Amino acid sequence: MERHEHGIGRRRLLGLGGVSGAAILLGTGLYGVGRATDALAVGPYPFQLGVASGDPLPDSVVLWTRLAPEPLAEDGLGGMPQRAVAVRYEVARDERFRDVVRRGQAAATPELAHSVHVDVQGLQPGREYFYRFRAGRELSPVGRTKTAPAPGAATREMTFAFTSCQHFEEGYFSAYRHLLADDPDLVAHCGDYIYESPSGLAVQPRKHVVREPFDLREYRLRYAQYRTDADLAEAHRLLPWIFTYDDHEVDNNWAGDISEHYPTVGKEEFLRRRAAAFQAYYEHLPLRPDRAPHGPDIAIHRRFRYGDLATFHVLDGRQFRDPQLPCTDPMACPDRLAPARTLLGPEQEAWLKSGLRSSATRWDVLVQQVPFTQLDEAAGPGFQYGKDNWNYFPAARQRIVDELVARPDLNAIVIGGEIHRHLAADIKATWDDPAAPPVASEFVATSVASGGNGNAGSTWVTRILAENPHIKYAWEQRGYVRARISQQEWRTDLRVVPVVTTPSGDAVTGASFVVEAGKRGLQVV
Repeated sequence: MERHEHGIGRRRLLGLGGVSGAAILLGTGLYGVGRATDALAVGPYPFQLGVASGDPLPDSVVLWTRLAPEPLAEDGLGGMPQRAVAVRYEVARDERFRDVVRRGQAAATPELAHSVHVDVQGLQPGREYFYRFRAGRELSPVGRTKTAPAPGAATREMTFAFTSCQHFEEGYFSAYRHLLADDPDLVAHCGDYIYESPSGLAVQPRKHVVREPFDLREYRLRYAQYRTDADLAEAHRLLPWIFTYDDHEVDNNWAGDISEHYPTVGKEEFLRRRAAAFQAYYEHLPLRPDRAPHGPDIAIHRRFRYGDLATFHVLDGRQFRDPQLPCTDPMACPDRLAPARTLLGPEQEAWLKSGLRSSATRWDVLVQQVPFTQLDEAAGPGFQYGKDNWNYFPAARQRIVDELVARPDLNAIVIGGEIHRHLAADIKATWDDPAAPPVASEFVATSVASGGNGNAGSTWVTRILAENPHIKYAWEQRGYVRARISQQEWRTDLRVVPVVTTPSGDAVTGASFVVEAGKRGLQVV
């Protein structure tokens, strides 16, 4: 994994609140170990939010927990005292902890809502491990994780799954139960892990405890409530994850330092909200300690390599994005075509291009948030684009497409979410020419729960397939995506959970596609 920090001036940091600033010092979980106490008052079980692992490297993995005997306590502190508490951890080769390979101690501090992020190093590549935490006399559930294969190591195959968009009020997260049964080596979340906004659906099987979060207390409550979903908690306990975020972790349709409600909500007010949102995001996910936010800034773009098989380029499509444009008709939006418009920002775009140029794995995966493919949503002549995707950044998209054209040896797959529908598409150098050869393929994951049960008879699906010949499949129900990757091919199964308004929904495969290594373009299985 490559690490890139994004600095923030001291004056601006202090102006945005001391708690966010504390994350810089406390992100390792080691600050305050000397002043931490072993004592915990007798009371409710402190590991009610479970355990998790993430950001797997060949020699290390991040282990996470948060002490919260009362996860939904109104003050957002989970029922914990205002002092640091010592948390011990163990990592073993076996589930009964007879062969412990690493153990240590970290401080769970009130500044980080008593969350712990332990970067366990010195592990062996491509290996399964078990882990657990202890606080006072209490033991956490036993977690399972797996390190990545060594860079360049011959890696025959892996199973990979990805998800997006999980609105707590609109459905249960039963997709994770089925995903877990697939036993993937890695799970990626492509954004909208929480929803800041309340549901507008008539059927709401669950309710948020806070209507909409704006400050740190409220965001902590939102994340804690989501982490109480049993299927999500179990998938975190047993599988390593990587993450990027989209808009709803902060505010719907935000871009850079611009709120959805700008100019009613000014930039400084929005940055304060963004700082609180990023802090709670870090506190509740197994992110590496050097990813702790610096006020309203967080360094989330990074790479993970799995032997000689796959490189995962994790992108940030929000923090450096140019402002959205207030139109959906491209003929009325000439600014949409401006060559300098960017979704990733110049630095991240250069980082991505450099990574693609130097790639030495069979597959390159762009892990990002929103549909990359051209998406015409208007029936008949003319075009209509949703503004919250790459369609409003065509020059930036074309620069990445040109990079793929220049590297015909690359086997590139773009993944994302955001639109609450499954999509399978070929990426073209020339979108308007049906005969143009594909330069890569894209798979978009529908939502885990957002949108309720969805619409199997969607007219949107019919229209999209008619207007976009490079899109081979679309479906408007809930689910996740499973990929089985080998040196010879990438097979994607678009998994569908038709019912999420009850917690026992079954899963079926809606469609399957194969991309052969060295032969660009989707093939229906």
